[in-house]
Amino acid sequence: MTESEFNLLADAVLERLDAALEASGVDLDWELKAGGVLEIELADGSKIIVNRHGIAREIWVAAKSGGFHYRYDDVAGDWVNTRDGEALFAALERVLSLQAGEPVALG
Repeated sequence: MTESEFNLLADAVLERLDAALEASGVDLDWELKAGGVLEIELADGSKIIVNRHGIAREIWVAAKSGGFHYRYDDVAGDWVNTRDGEALFAALERVLSLQAGEPVALG
């Protein structure tokens, strides 16, 4: 995957996540910053950071429960965890729900 292909895919998934957070109805604050960084702040003040990492061609997630790396899988057509194959949005629902203390659905 070229850098420009990665950037297009990464930007698209971050924009999709931005829209999903808006529609979730959960008490969250978030900001999609320049450079491909989405910072999510929960009601208790804790944060989850989702960002693109161009050198590795990955999306990285940092949460209380740990750090996770996702690569785009052409076969699956999705971003998947490099360790266990979990899809990005399923993982984000899980870590957001855990950290928020309430169910979070992202679409």
